[in-house]
Amino acid sequence: MEERLQKLLAKAGMASRRGAEALIRAGRIRVNGQVVTELGLKADPTQDTIVCDGKEVHFEQKVYVLLNKPSGYVTTMSDPQGRPIVTDLLTGFKERLFPVGRLDLETEGALLMTNDGEMANAILHPRYHVNKTYEAWVSGFPRPEQLHLLEQGIMLEGVTTLPAQVRVLKRSKHQSLVEIILHEGKKRQVRKMFQAINHKVVHLKRTAYGQLRLGTLGPGKYRILDDKDLKKIFSNKIPFTIKNILA
Repeated sequence: MEERLQKLLAKAGMASRRGAEALIRAGRIRVNGQVVTELGLKADPTQDTIVCDGKEVHFEQKVYVLLNKPSGYVTTMSDPQGRPIVTDLLTGFKERLFPVGRLDLETEGALLMTNDGEMANAILHPRYHVNKTYEAWVSGFPRPEQLHLLEQGIMLEGVTTLPAQVRVLKRSKHQSLVEIILHEGKKRQVRKMFQAINHKVVHLKRTAYGQLRLGTLGPGKYRILDDKDLKKIFSNKIPFTIKNILA
């Protein structure tokens, strides 16, 4: 697939988008043996040979996938207990994709898979405030003051959680469906937060990263994400290095 040369160079980590444009203007880039100085040129890294300062630029195609993880799958690359792993659900990819963060064995829902470590780190870093939205069926009916404790931060294992957004979506005979939005992701955090206010999580599903929502994607199904999808993840603040790629 052809893309603008400066965008390809930024994706390859050669420089920022502006830095890549400077490399092109300076005549330091060759495509198929020809010096390129015009910014409008497009190239296909699978077909064209791109060279910077005499060294060939090697491209790894970055892949971003949104998976609806079913219960019973572990979010690791292998499992000594022989349980199903999330990569078993992905077919037809030559790239080695890994999960961005974790979901518990029993937890369902949105799980990003990629081979882009820089993007994964940005999504997971609290600095960029990537919200993760969950829907939790919990036992009983949490009182407003209990939910307020979760909103302002609650002590878990000696550390106070960051503020969260919490609202009750509906109630059944014995349970409540609560939406909770976090921008951190400690191990089993949602379950521990509700346990701390004496309301056990019965069923848990992650529904969104930022504004990228699971929607109607069925359990065990996935879709490949494009730049517009990725921008929805960073709804508050796109990291500078990621902005260079998504611009």
